[in-house]
Amino acid sequence: MESRNQTSTSEFILLGLSEKPAQETLLFSLFLCMYVVTVVGNLLIILAISTDPQLHTPMYFFLANLSLVDFCLATDTVPKMLVNIQTRSKSISYPCCLTQMYFFHFFGIMDSVLIAVMAYDRFVAICHPLHYTTIMSPGLCGLLAGGPWVFSCFISFTHILLMTRLVFCGNNELPHYFCDLTPLFRLSCTDTTVNRVFVLVMAAMVIATPFICILASYAQVIVAVMKVPSADGRKKAFSTCSSHLSVVALFYGTTIGVYLCPSSIHTAVKEKASAVMYTAVTPMLNPFIYSLRNRDLKRALRRLVNRKIASSS
Repeated sequence: MESRNQTSTSEFILLGLSEKPAQETLLFSLFLCMYVVTVVGNLLIILAISTDPQLHTPMYFFLANLSLVDFCLATDTVPKMLVNIQTRSKSISYPCCLTQMYFFHFFGIMDSVLIAVMAYDRFVAICHPLHYTTIMSPGLCGLLAGGPWVFSCFISFTHILLMTRLVFCGNNELPHYFCDLTPLFRLSCTDTTVNRVFVLVMAAMVIATPFICILASYAQVIVAVMKVPSADGRKKAFSTCSSHLSVVALFYGTTIGVYLCPSSIHTAVKEKASAVMYTAVTPMLNPFIYSLRNRDLKRALRRLVNRKIASSS
């Protein structure tokens, strides 16, 4: 009853990436450009895949889902930071903070699971090519794409429910540019043990487990590719997988450091740098990583752009 009688903070102050006006101006320009590139790049990939019948395959279906999730993940965090810099107002209400946190974890979990699903798709395509169409049936593809949405919704909602039991009655300055769990735990004046244990368990489930599955899949893929007698065949297989592996390295390299490393080695600077990587940099780079090394996707993008130019003229 004592904790319930305490007055909880009704808003937080997002300190952002920098508190120096000159640096904030530079950051505004940089992140605005990054966000525009993210939006345009991911929406172009979604449009190209949805309008080109030749790309209506499981691999591109999952890629379109990933592009949608990347767009939503960046939209959840970057625009609020840009508005805060432009208006010089860094406050965010408690309900808005929880809402932003919900969608951040929702799309972050989706990102992690979809990357693992794409690794499974490449594993089946390379290790079991004759049975690919049978294994990757429309029903299984729908389950692999739709299941993560339900799973992410449940986990994110549980995070928010656990957050509502905490009381914030002291310092309300959040050393971050969006509302995340770990910085908020430090501001709470109630016990956060249950929340921290749940974060650790869920991080092991949605980050470590998919990452291990990806490594296991690609270990078998490498073995299968090395057995291909043709050098051109091996090159094509490795080229197909290299784009996905680049995304794996970018995404999991930062999220593992934030959510699975001991909290004793965390600093606000490291947390913000890692968050920038998986909320802004990775969603921006994914369209380039997947399109620049994919001839079919580049061809579809060219056809899409040519149709738009022809229709406008």
